[in-house]
Amino acid sequence: MPAITYPIDTEAPAPALPAIDQLNHLIRGRRSVFPQHFSGEVVPREQVEMILENAHWAPTHGRTEPWFFHVYSGEGLAQFGELHAKLYKQHAPADQFSEVKYETLRTKPTHCSHLIVLCMKRGSNEKIPVIEEIESVACAVQNMALTVAALGLGGYWGSGGMTYHPALRDALGLGPDDQVLGLFHLGVPKAAPAQGLRKTPWTEHVAWHE
Repeated sequence: MPAITYPIDTEAPAPALPAIDQLNHLIRGRRSVFPQHFSGEVVPREQVEMILENAHWAPTHGRTEPWFFHVYSGEGLAQFGELHAKLYKQHAPADQFSEVKYETLRTKPTHCSHLIVLCMKRGSNEKIPVIEEIESVACAVQNMALTVAALGLGGYWGSGGMTYHPALRDALGLGPDDQVLGLFHLGVPKAAPAQGLRKTPWTEHVAWHE
């Protein structure tokens, strides 16, 4: 079956479309843009605040609002890179340690305008399952990603390194029931992102019961 693509042209002016068509265009046009494709420009503070405020409007069971974001920019990017690489060197088994990975963890944040550490802070209502708190944070990150796309910026939700290791959680001052769920790399893309790809049509992922 041929691949399904969703073209997007961020250079073209936004079409005067009904709200639902604009939303469809945005969702289907959103792309992951990686730090090596960032221009080096700094995203204005007001746009970063907009991204974070839109994240705050994600669904939340019991209004626990479990998302928390550590935002690094400027010199903070290098500081986080040094921290991440240091933790990796301390905790990676000797036979699995990679100098290349160490350097990647250390320098990758410096290619971003901002790096946002995505955290889940467990709410006090123990009746709410942990998975639902994680899902709320995931919804918040999707809000971020769509806002980034609407602003013509680039970003992606990554993990790897020490992301899920308790050492990073502790270094960030999170509690034992909290979790780091990923790193959101934010920047200004050098060029419009390529067309998206889905290997199958959406209808193959749905079962109707009527």
